[in-house]
Amino acid sequence: MIIDASLPPVPLKSVPEIARHAEALGFDALWGSETMHDPFLAGTLAAEHTNRVSYGTAVAIAFARSPGNLAYTAWDLAQQSKGRFILGLGTQVKAHIVRRFGMPWPDSVVGRMREIILGVRALWQTWQSGEALNFKGETYKLNLMTPFFNPGRIEHPRIPIYIAGVNTGLARLAGELADGFLVHPFHSPQYLRQVLLPAILAGADKAGRKREDILVSTTAFAITSPEEEAFVRMQIAFYASTPSYRPVMAFHGWEEIAEQLSGMAARGRWGEMPGLIKTEMLATFAVVTDQASLAGKLSERYHNLADRLGLYLPLVPGERDAFWECFLAGMRN
Repeated sequence: MIIDASLPPVPLKSVPEIARHAEALGFDALWGSETMHDPFLAGTLAAEHTNRVSYGTAVAIAFARSPGNLAYTAWDLAQQSKGRFILGLGTQVKAHIVRRFGMPWPDSVVGRMREIILGVRALWQTWQSGEALNFKGETYKLNLMTPFFNPGRIEHPRIPIYIAGVNTGLARLAGELADGFLVHPFHSPQYLRQVLLPAILAGADKAGRKREDILVSTTAFAITSPEEEAFVRMQIAFYASTPSYRPVMAFHGWEEIAEQLSGMAARGRWGEMPGLIKTEMLATFAVVTDQASLAGKLSERYHNLADRLGLYLPLVPGERDAFWECFLAGMRN
């Protein structure tokens, strides 16, 4: 299994040390999210200060950008990293796209993501092959590429695209078009096995692809201490309150609790929300164990389900190094 690390939301000056630390510990990739910072900028530094470890965006917000923005940035990062860049895309939810990014929400989430992926790849194909640019979608029409704006061929043009999702629409699209699917941390093995993987396989079958053509990447909640339990309980409560993530709760028969959490979030009662997360929910959405048994429990939990795995914990040099060394050693054995 491929083992990944998560970049915490830090200033750019901190990225080189973290990237070097991830490589020294033996992680396969470092992933940066788009929360407080642009995830692409960290990728330039990660590429510059490492030799082996990959860097991916998990995720960059697709609907806040155009296919052209994404294509140029990914092309440059693929060139700088010598083929170690992964373009991970996510949709975010409507409120953030409209009210935080000031962009319109699409009529079809899956349709817009499909166009973005195809548009990005059309630009890459033009730059690498020299053929004319001619992509026509419902939203995007790309047919202008003059030499002045063409970055030209690169050594590693096959840039993997992963897309993130909670529900079946984007999972099917990943099976059809993407190189990987980023499973949201708010999931259970049962939901992954019975809902998301069948959707990925349906998309793959539609496109004449195989399961091994799509890497399934999971980020897992892990609880090995009381502090981690409090943190995970809070995160589950937050995610479960989001209406677009409600199918996960409904799958397990907890839709009524999800509705209560949504109401509490709307009234700003954040501190009370973790109290609704039962012990059964923790065991469903997280691995609850001791540090020495964590790797074995995770391997058992995601056997035949995931191809890549990381923990919902940021990597900070000098903090919990013994924990990470134990975890990596256990996952490699």
